[in-house]
Amino acid sequence: MKIHLIIFGVLIAGFIIFNIFLQSGDDRTDTAVNIIYASILFGYISFMAYSLLKKMKK
Repeated sequence: MKIHLIIFGVLIAGFIIFNIFLQSGDDRTDTAVNIIYASILFGYISFMAYSLLKKMKK
């Protein structure tokens, strides 16, 4: 489970870095990238929850 938290931390750091430093200037592009990145983050959260529940079941 520790590796999952490290990967999640890296994803969060990438999201913050993009929003602070790497924005393209076009609002539509930035919004699209933020939506896609947030979807990936929420998907990874659900994957972590599923894997935790699977471990608890064993």
